[in-house]
Amino acid sequence: MMRVAVYYNNSDVRVEERPVPRIGAGEVLIKVMTSGICGSDVMEWYRIKKAPLVLGHEIAGEIAEVGAGVARYKVGDRVFVSHHIPCNTCHYCLRGYHTACETLHTTNYDPGGFAEYIRVPRLNCDRGVFLLPDDVSFDAGVFVEPLACVVRGQRIAGLQPGQTVLILGSGISGLLHLLLARSLGAGRMVTTDISPFRLDMARQFGADGAFDAREDIPAHLRRINGDRLADLVIVCTGALSAFKQALQSVDRGGTILCFATTEPGVDLPVPINDFWRNEIKLLPSYGNSPLDATVAIELIRSGRVPVERMITHRLPLDQTGLGFRLVAAGGDSMKVVIEPQK
Repeated sequence: MMRVAVYYNNSDVRVEERPVPRIGAGEVLIKVMTSGICGSDVMEWYRIKKAPLVLGHEIAGEIAEVGAGVARYKVGDRVFVSHHIPCNTCHYCLRGYHTACETLHTTNYDPGGFAEYIRVPRLNCDRGVFLLPDDVSFDAGVFVEPLACVVRGQRIAGLQPGQTVLILGSGISGLLHLLLARSLGAGRMVTTDISPFRLDMARQFGADGAFDAREDIPAHLRRINGDRLADLVIVCTGALSAFKQALQSVDRGGTILCFATTEPGVDLPVPINDFWRNEIKLLPSYGNSPLDATVAIELIRSGRVPVERMITHRLPLDQTGLGFRLVAAGGDSMKVVIEPQK
């Protein structure tokens, strides 16, 4: 038997016992060492409709068992494992839209990362298991998935060196965008949030300006940026007010990257005429592909994105409920990591 943390809602996460998954041919069993709580894990409107379930998709661990036919991995290998994997052969994958692939939306591991062990299905084992370099810790490994999503977002947004970047929301995604954009040569970097704790962390990680989101952000941009708005605006919070603020903060020829999403049924009025005249782009980004994960691992290994500095809480599995409450509250916490073996 093994322990798992079962999600019922943001304030009700229970530690229960389940059998250790049995693997088949082409599969591996992972002993989960670390599992990060993602902001999407606490999107209650999204998660509760499938509850109860075991969440967790930012994991690092050791291979505990290898199924028949698995030749690339062995017991004891330190790995990161992707939960969603594209088929690489459909119409969307062949056009580079891997995260629109139906296979990516239907794959996962069993049962979820907030467990002592997970079974990695054959397809995920084939293209979603990545060896961690010796100098990348398990703690750092939990950032591979969220950083890979950020890598993909900035790539499709066409970030260029010297551009002014505004990041709306200074949670973990916002800080990863800040660090990656800085490492890629972005110019002035401005972030927002309503949490003083998060704004202070953004300043520590190199933001040129970090402001309360309720202030006049376009005015701050013009003051900092030579009377210009932002070349790239990245929305990292689901608040509709942030999306509206993005529309007001993007410069001519600029891009708005919707990295976060609103609840279903929320519409955003867009000033089409202004955007048409000024060639402003509005685009979303979801998930990541195996290429993005590979890039993320190298960024972490090289120290270009110092992810471990973002960890504020390390909790044993029986305190997963506390971890969810911390992340959902958005208070004085940044990255909360669960250690299932403790």
